[in-house]
Amino acid sequence: MSTRSKIPATIVTGFLGAGKTTLIRHLIENAGGRRLALIVNEFGDVGIDGDLLKGCGIDTCPDENVIELANGCICCTVADDFLPTMEALLAREPRPDHIIIETSGLALPKPLVQAFAWPSVKTLATVDGVIAVVDGAALAEGRVANDPEALDRQRAADTSLDHEAEVDELFEDQLACADMVIVTKTDLLDAAGLARAHAAIAPELRPATRVIEAAGGKVDPAVLLGIGAAVEDDIASRPSHHDGTSEEEHGHDAFASFVVELPDGMSPDDISRRITAAVADHPIYRVKGFVSVTNKPMRLVVQGVGPRLQQHFDRPWGAGEARRSRLVVIGAQGLDAGAVATALGGRTAA
Repeated sequence: MSTRSKIPATIVTGFLGAGKTTLIRHLIENAGGRRLALIVNEFGDVGIDGDLLKGCGIDTCPDENVIELANGCICCTVADDFLPTMEALLAREPRPDHIIIETSGLALPKPLVQAFAWPSVKTLATVDGVIAVVDGAALAEGRVANDPEALDRQRAADTSLDHEAEVDELFEDQLACADMVIVTKTDLLDAAGLARAHAAIAPELRPATRVIEAAGGKVDPAVLLGIGAAVEDDIASRPSHHDGTSEEEHGHDAFASFVVELPDGMSPDDISRRITAAVADHPIYRVKGFVSVTNKPMRLVVQGVGPRLQQHFDRPWGAGEARRSRLVVIGAQGLDAGAVATALGGRTAA
């Protein structure tokens, strides 16, 4: 079967908070009639990213086409989770026109690309392109992620790791495998900051990799889809620090993730204040979730990366939908879940 007759798949990779979900949300809202299917690799117990991509009201991307994989980093659970999911998608009628795969921030792209050589997948699907999403604001400040220094120190202290998987190495692997790099949050940068962001990624790019600047995830789908790279056939030209290592040797256990349930009646200001204080006192990398605000029919979306916090009301709570306030907290291994839950004014979920 020719590449042209296969279903194209786009892999979107990048660190937590870089803007992957925002980019994909804009893509599915402007897909121009393409039937899309999404595979979202969550980090944690609650499908926050998946929920943000559901309910868009787009007929060509119904909720049942948004599939969440929450059993760990997708590149480490290829056989158990990803391949069965792909096989089920490829057997659907009507078949999707394009599959979008959003990896967790910890994922290495190459193992996922190599999964497209699986016999039940390789004749039906191809990797159209790998998109690396990078945080322009963090890069301009000399960081590849929100707090790589703390993460590096924690990993260095963990003698149980079989393989050193520094954040810088993960970042370089994602860039080296990319066909396109999206530099996000450019609206927060002046010309000098933007130049620093570009300089930070330039040494890791392959010659043919394109770099796109974006604010608010607004990139034309015509740019993102239809690259036609057939990445699975070009994998040898995409070097990795982890070539030849087993899937279990990424050191992903350097992260902790848990869910905090908040009581009713908290205001957006109170939530903001509590999260800001918790981040200041604990090694928290990411906070994300949905909150029910008293006397508000809309659901409050909360997303925080380090000290940066965003809140907005995205949609009304559905009829019969439980109005629960739950936050996923992601941080360094050993993060005190009880202390963080207390600081947030809630309790850890059972």
